[in-house]
Amino acid sequence: MSPPRQATPNNERSPLLSAATNPNRRRDVDPVTGRFAFADSSASLVAAAAAGLLFLLASFLAYEYGTASAPSVPPALSNAKVPRRHGNDRLRPGEVFLDTDGDPVNAHGGGFLFHDDTYYWYGEIKIGPTTLPESNAAWGGTRVDLSGISCYSSRDLLNWDYEGVALSASSDPSHDLYKDNVAERPKVVYNNATGKYVMWLHVDSADYRRARCGVATSDRPEGPFAYRGSFRPDGEMARDLTVFVDDDARAYLLTSSEDNAAIHVSELTEDYLSTTGNYTRIFVGRYTEAPAVFKRRGRYYLVGSGCTAWRPNAARSAWAPSMMGPWTDLGNPCRGEGANTTFRSQSTYVLHVPVRGGEGDEANFVFMADRWNENNLSDSRYVWLPLTFDEEEHVPNVKWRDEWSPALVVDAWPT
Repeated sequence: MSPPRQATPNNERSPLLSAATNPNRRRDVDPVTGRFAFADSSASLVAAAAAGLLFLLASFLAYEYGTASAPSVPPALSNAKVPRRHGNDRLRPGEVFLDTDGDPVNAHGGGFLFHDDTYYWYGEIKIGPTTLPESNAAWGGTRVDLSGISCYSSRDLLNWDYEGVALSASSDPSHDLYKDNVAERPKVVYNNATGKYVMWLHVDSADYRRARCGVATSDRPEGPFAYRGSFRPDGEMARDLTVFVDDDARAYLLTSSEDNAAIHVSELTEDYLSTTGNYTRIFVGRYTEAPAVFKRRGRYYLVGSGCTAWRPNAARSAWAPSMMGPWTDLGNPCRGEGANTTFRSQSTYVLHVPVRGGEGDEANFVFMADRWNENNLSDSRYVWLPLTFDEEEHVPNVKWRDEWSPALVVDAWPT
């Protein structure tokens, strides 16, 4: 999120529901892990819990003594990690995503890494009260204190294990990751040459005037990541960002630059820790943020959004024969009712999901977005949808689905 091109009124209220729908239930936050915990004031839940334990004990004894059959693993989850407590069989865009411990996933503005048959999800930890600094009042730039970057892992994109805080906030007021600052849009890539996992993220002051990129590294995908500092790539402003690694191991950084008036595509050094000075400007004068990049059949695609602070707008897309361009506008990839607001969400990533038996870069794709709640940022939701293609025009399409399941090991999305 960045300041919009023009100031917008701050009198709108989000239609989103609270994650806790039971009025007798309160939601607490662990200040260390950034995870939600639910507590209930009704004594009846104690009895319900006891009854549940008795039921589980009876089920176990029935299985042990041959009066019940062993539970089977659904085919869609056969390659997944066994969930610790909770299991998901479908994605329901806009609803609360729960991890395998039953806690809401806290990983906003996320980036994703597929490594050693495991998907890793990195995102902003949003906890605590949502406030509106005076410096941001004109454009509605609400915020929560910086609390670090979380990491989750999954084998099936449905069931996510919480791995912990991948990059911690700092208690030093002079540090980029101090609570009063901004750390957004974490993206992690693996460098085969150095064996390092490299995280890029947008770091900023509360008023978004510093506009820099932060870099951190780790020997493990789940972290902890060691923060290496921040800078302006190629000497230019940098806000929302993403990182893309091509088939030849060359990596590129895309940033909202020039006060968001253009996207800069910058080539990274071989260690992925800095830029080479070779960059190009695209979407010039379009005021674009939330870039997401992917490759399909030799073509490069970009999906992004306009700049309207936390409020949703119509997505935009483009394609190019190479990362350095030239880029051709393809318009809004979203189709159907809600397309003009990207289904009340904003892009963060497009995930490449390999197809079993596919060749080259043949793949399915998942469009990943955030449904921001500007008045209660910790209750922002995730909107994940299949991204398909118009084969004749090579144009990406995103359509709404109330629920769906990723096709990880088949050749087409479910109908």
